[in-house]
Amino acid sequence: MALLSDGDGPALYTTRFALMGGRAVVRFVDRRGRAAAEALARAVEDEALRVEVKFSRFRETSVVSAINRDAGRTPVAVDAETDFLVGAALDLWKESGGRFDPTVGVLRKAWDFKAQRVPSPEEVAALLPLVSGASVARRDGTVFLRKPGMEIDLGGVGKEYAVDRAADVLREAGVSSAIVEFAGDVRTVGSRGDGRPWRVGVAHPRREGKVAFALNLRGDAGVATSGDYERGFVKDGVRYHHILDATTGWPARGVASATAVARTAFEAGRFTTLAMLLGPDAGFDLLDRSPGVEGALITDTGEIRATTGLARLATLPAVAFPVLERLRRRA
Repeated sequence: MALLSDGDGPALYTTRFALMGGRAVVRFVDRRGRAAAEALARAVEDEALRVEVKFSRFRETSVVSAINRDAGRTPVAVDAETDFLVGAALDLWKESGGRFDPTVGVLRKAWDFKAQRVPSPEEVAALLPLVSGASVARRDGTVFLRKPGMEIDLGGVGKEYAVDRAADVLREAGVSSAIVEFAGDVRTVGSRGDGRPWRVGVAHPRREGKVAFALNLRGDAGVATSGDYERGFVKDGVRYHHILDATTGWPARGVASATAVARTAFEAGRFTTLAMLLGPDAGFDLLDRSPGVEGALITDTGEIRATTGLARLATLPAVAFPVLERLRRRA
């Protein structure tokens, strides 16, 4: 854990740790001394890792793996937290018209983004019957996947939930100034305390290591960004990425990056997921008409569409990026 100031009074602490295949950075102001701050940093990390261990489909001991093992066989008893996340994922399925589906993970048997392999239409079509939000049953404290071979994946809601839980640990410990960032998703707690805003950079979807724009935030807020650059590849001039439209089994088209600012990271994440899947027009309309939410889309042609409120929070570039030329160079 790094300490910005070791004098008397409040000090800014920074802690970093690995989480969900990425990195986590937490900064908070505390006045109780280094020992207390180190204990709080451990508590924040423990809570974030607890969420990962409990809900990761990659861990055999997770509740998600237990649900998947019993697909088509028997309902699995779950606690209130699990039921909440499954319910949130199914709400997204309904709101997206089925484009988002928590059972879409089974399509990884066809899609291999590390190997940069494009599956055949027949491979994808063969798996689509197992992508079925309608076949996920929640009843009397249980979750049941009705079809053998189905798999549920809560990754679409889990990371933002972990961000908020980490922020809750800080808030409950009396911290009134903090910023939590897990692989691009952010939650701020209170103000910076020095009169300046929290500054959150949004990654450029076509220029690795560059920022498309930065947000200036004051007070409590959640920020989430989804993009077609996070896991994917370009082949024959076409970009393939992990945000799959569950109704087709193929990557969503039209939006390169979606960013939302809301009261919590969990809420912001819902809107970025929906915007990516609904496309530039319907996705922007959703951001623009939703109370308490501001957002911006970067289309796959480079146009930035921002809500009025978000434009006030950021300085947005006016020019598009040469997407087709850039794709060809990377192919």
